[in-house]
Amino acid sequence: MKRDTQIIEAGRRSDWTHGIVNPPVFRASTCLFETMDDLRAGIKNPDAKLFYGRRGTPTHWALRDAITQLEGGVDSWLYPSGMAAIAGSILAVVASGDHILVTDSVYEPTRALCDHMLKRFGIETTYYDPCIGAGFAELFKKNTKLVVTESPGSLTLEIQDLPAICAIAHDHDALVLLDNTWATPLNMKALELGIDISVHAATKYIVGHSDVMLGIATANARAWPKLQQGAVQLGQTTSPDDAWLALRGLRTLPIRLKQHEKSALQIAHWLQKHPMVDRVLHPALPEMPGHDLFRRDFTGSCGLFSFILKQGSYQQIDHFVDDMRLFKLGFSWGGFESLILPTDPARVRSATRWQAMGPLVRLHIGLEDPDDLIDDLAAGFERFEKAIA
Repeated sequence: MKRDTQIIEAGRRSDWTHGIVNPPVFRASTCLFETMDDLRAGIKNPDAKLFYGRRGTPTHWALRDAITQLEGGVDSWLYPSGMAAIAGSILAVVASGDHILVTDSVYEPTRALCDHMLKRFGIETTYYDPCIGAGFAELFKKNTKLVVTESPGSLTLEIQDLPAICAIAHDHDALVLLDNTWATPLNMKALELGIDISVHAATKYIVGHSDVMLGIATANARAWPKLQQGAVQLGQTTSPDDAWLALRGLRTLPIRLKQHEKSALQIAHWLQKHPMVDRVLHPALPEMPGHDLFRRDFTGSCGLFSFILKQGSYQQIDHFVDDMRLFKLGFSWGGFESLILPTDPARVRSATRWQAMGPLVRLHIGLEDPDDLIDDLAAGFERFEKAIA
């Protein structure tokens, strides 16, 4: 099937739908057994059919099935948030005494997990330059078990050479995890590039309406047994209502993503020409370092990117942001609304040094008319210019 057809059909087996278009919402804690033989069979194989609500219902299985088909993995697990999926995946494959490699451009809460909980558990983290190229193999130790990647990087949008990273990691018998939220299952086939575990904050584009917290991790044959065992032992589960909303959002993901991409590129090109903008950080722009890797590994982009101002401070950026009419100030992204977030990457770097002429501003371009969003940004630039004069 072509991609757009697959996303409509995925997860709609008659086992889940029971003859209707959308899989019903099955809410359950206790699941009942007809006989002791049924109970014994369930204990022997708790994933064969309904066993206990925490192990899933047909609503959960439909979403797992759909994402697994799109990602090309063995199976997927659902978590109560994207961060829970990242943490659960890492904890499933590492142990005390292990060493992990983490890209320096990683999502800030992932860094916090590594620097605090994992450190307390005796797991050592080394951060590496996301554009490292040669020299990556030298970072591996005898106890390196996992590489945590994110491409594009959080905030600064660096593209990593994932096939090269995976080849080196596998030569050292280490697994590779990718936070694939930016690309979604549609714009990059992570497992085909060698990734062992592909994680999504489904909170964002998959749900698409800023009203659900949900994480999904899809694994290949090598990683799935560890991922599933870890998820079950940690008690990771999510609401069937949230899984149902993610399924509903998934059906319109291709058309929403195309509009996010189109509008974001229009605004990125406009920003490139603005006299107060130093750089626009968007992997789909030919001027962006790593653009060749983006064209090789991705089939499209989304609505999230950043730009850097030529002057000013993070204290002065308030004048830019505070009176925005359409861009709302808030965390997350992937919904229908546009968001703006000034942030300093220097706070969350240790292997690389962040240098920029002025503040970095991250934008998520929603589904509003891009001309209206440009007008909103233009007014912000006028306020900012007056404030720094």
